[in-house]
Amino acid sequence: MGHIQKFDQSNNMNKFYCFLVFLLSFSIAFAGNPDRQGEAGAYELLMNPWARSAGLHTMSTSLVRGVEALRLNVAGLSRINKTEVLISHSRYLEGTDLKMNAFGIGQRVGKSGAFGLSIMALDFGDILVTTNDQPEGTGASFTPNFFNIGLAYAHTFENKVSVGITFRGVSESTSDVSAMGFALDAGVQYVTGDEDNFKFGISLRNVGSRMTFSGEGLATQGPSPNGGNYELTFDQRAEGFELPSVLNIGMSYDFYVAEKHRITVLGNFAGNSFSRDQIGGGVEYSFNEMFALRAGYKAEMGSIQDFEASIYNGISAGASIDVPLNKDKKGTRFGIDYAYRQTKLWSGTHNFSIRFSI
Repeated sequence: MGHIQKFDQSNNMNKFYCFLVFLLSFSIAFAGNPDRQGEAGAYELLMNPWARSAGLHTMSTSLVRGVEALRLNVAGLSRINKTEVLISHSRYLEGTDLKMNAFGIGQRVGKSGAFGLSIMALDFGDILVTTNDQPEGTGASFTPNFFNIGLAYAHTFENKVSVGITFRGVSESTSDVSAMGFALDAGVQYVTGDEDNFKFGISLRNVGSRMTFSGEGLATQGPSPNGGNYELTFDQRAEGFELPSVLNIGMSYDFYVAEKHRITVLGNFAGNSFSRDQIGGGVEYSFNEMFALRAGYKAEMGSIQDFEASIYNGISAGASIDVPLNKDKKGTRFGIDYAYRQTKLWSGTHNFSIRFSI
């Protein structure tokens, strides 16, 4: 029986490795397409409101865990203790007055599974209504509503392989125009080594329906086609757009110095369907899993001119404080995370998160 069990585990691992090779080949064959840059929409799906993973420039595909995993690699959701609650506020592109607010909760179910819920909304503030006759504003204002919600499930198998899937609803609207869509995320994480040092992850995100704007705001008035001396109201048809799908492949390795010091190095590749691919790496230092510093660097592949590059290239940095609220280190914990990401324009993005773990 022992030989049969070992054979089954070995056979499953061989299948898993073949699956990884297939995904790697797929990513190479369907690399980023700069000719389609700007053709997708709902780019808020690529924004990361969570500070811990943002400090590594959203490149922690292999090691992200808990509620933050719903934004990058949902497979890491199952690596929580029991319950995790996360609240985040971000100042996106400092100087634009654009903010991100997010809330998430993860709950372990059974021995190896976990459910998760995440909500993210953009705060544009009040925008003045302008017209051709009143370019300085009519005195009225409006506020766009960009909102998405994700429901996820992840499971960890005995051979240290985690898989997960997220169903996400996307909504964009103003007072008289709106669009809705649905997206699917899926991910895999693999952990091995004497102390679970080596981690590998793959995630495919934002694969879903096309979105199309509709509403009274698309109506326009024009002369009667019959030549009458009156105007009619016509409904304009808006062009649909795709979601910004992306494939992430990452790996990391933990170096333990003494008992309380950990240094993690990581690398990540992001294959974007509607822009150039990105590659980068990062490092994280942790003391007793209570205090952490992290930094990352991301570069865009194939950018000839600086103006062709995306807004997020360059460095990122962050810090975390995560302390137990009782003597049991695996009991209730409270954490504060901060991250800064350099941007080509404006003054960068700042992320702040608060977490409760039970």
